[in-house]
Amino acid sequence: MMRFMLRLMPVLFLLCSIGWSGCTINRNMMFRTPSDFVFDPFNPISDVNYRIAPNDLLSFQLFSNKGERLLSLTAGAAGDAAGNARGMNMLNQNNRFLYEVRPDGTVELPELGPVQLAGLNISEAETKLEEAYRSNYVKPLALIEVTNQRVLVFPGEAGVASVVTLVNPNTSLLEVLALSGGIRGRGDARKVKLIRRGTDRPTIHQFDLSTIEGLEYATTTVQAGDIVYVEPLPQYLNEILADVTPVLSLLTTISSFIALISIVGNNN
Repeated sequence: MMRFMLRLMPVLFLLCSIGWSGCTINRNMMFRTPSDFVFDPFNPISDVNYRIAPNDLLSFQLFSNKGERLLSLTAGAAGDAAGNARGMNMLNQNNRFLYEVRPDGTVELPELGPVQLAGLNISEAETKLEEAYRSNYVKPLALIEVTNQRVLVFPGEAGVASVVTLVNPNTSLLEVLALSGGIRGRGDARKVKLIRRGTDRPTIHQFDLSTIEGLEYATTTVQAGDIVYVEPLPQYLNEILADVTPVLSLLTTISSFIALISIVGNNN
């Protein structure tokens, strides 16, 4: 019997090795930073204006006489003119033409052809287009809106990440967290990372929202393409038990089987 158990030991060792190699302790944690990592300083005033980037979808409207037509629509003239104005305004809202920013940063626009807009904020892009259309229109007024602005939110628990569409350009960090369901039970409010697209590399900021002082950062305006990541609290004991339990069950089964064989052998 002893020889049988000795022969069985390599098999047990192999099974244990396979079990431990499949450990998944905290492997679902993303964007980890070392303890000595230096986060980028955050100035909420310095870069609040979103800059147009490739693959953005732009809603573009052009008006002459510095928006005279637009003003008459929003003012709502009397009689039939008012009805026509309201109809045209609805048409502008529901049937807008969208223009995609190409990978090279250009946008194909009527009468102008490709125009380089990537890297400009909305105000700069509108000014550039007004200058470009000035030769064809009297005092042109350009209006641009980015329609596919989204933020990725990971609220601190696996399987509940969400994509939040920015309807309001002044949406705050606290608002996108609320729209995604808030920080989950495993999330650490002391470690809320904001990863933002930069010119050369992404900038990584970390905020502590666990205290009232964190309200200063909670009202930060998010931008399209931002990633909000709430770092989960490590659950070493639970995950170790989850990984070890199948191995222990296997060893228990094998031990019971060996004991049964031993009893049968002794009886014989």
